[in-house]
Amino acid sequence: MDVLTRSTMPLAARLHLALRRPRSGIGRRLAWQIPIVAALVVVSVIAAGPSLSAVPLAYLAVVTPELVRVDVRSHRLPNRLVVPGIAFGLVSAATELAITGIPPVPQLIAGAAYAAFLLLLCVTGGMGMGDVKLGAALGLASWLPFVGVTSPVVAFLAGGVASVILLARHGRGGRIAFGPFLLAGFWAAVMLVAWVTRG
Repeated sequence: MDVLTRSTMPLAARLHLALRRPRSGIGRRLAWQIPIVAALVVVSVIAAGPSLSAVPLAYLAVVTPELVRVDVRSHRLPNRLVVPGIAFGLVSAATELAITGIPPVPQLIAGAAYAAFLLLLCVTGGMGMGDVKLGAALGLASWLPFVGVTSPVVAFLAGGVASVILLARHGRGGRIAFGPFLLAGFWAAVMLVAWVTRG
């Protein structure tokens, strides 16, 4: 269709033509990611309330769908998405300390412990450094001891089941992206808190 013909088309016809065009890769991605992000942000606010703890949660809500997509496709967790999560957690913890004078012990312990455990697995060849950094970000966002403990437990239970299934189907040559399981464990714990809070 040439420019002249398009310029003389009625507005309704032009809108119809634009809507029928195939969406770009980014458009398709946003179409399924935005509803997930919105739902996770709502869960974060319900679980943590209007507090500093909700800040790292909100960031993780925004990047979770893209982290899952990239890790499933390429088995990597990009620094540009993971490292800011650590920064948000540390800044939130530091701000809470400055305001209240009380160290945010659950977040700091969870962040250090989760990262240290995953680093040990990384050294033995079971994880990547992206998983280690993501573990630190998730731990620092765990404002309650319940979240800090439940998150890795659920992640490793789900990941273990998936590994057994993969091993049964493909033998020892199969690999799974573990980032989605780390994120699923974290959000499962946050959702439980939100459910109890609303109840």
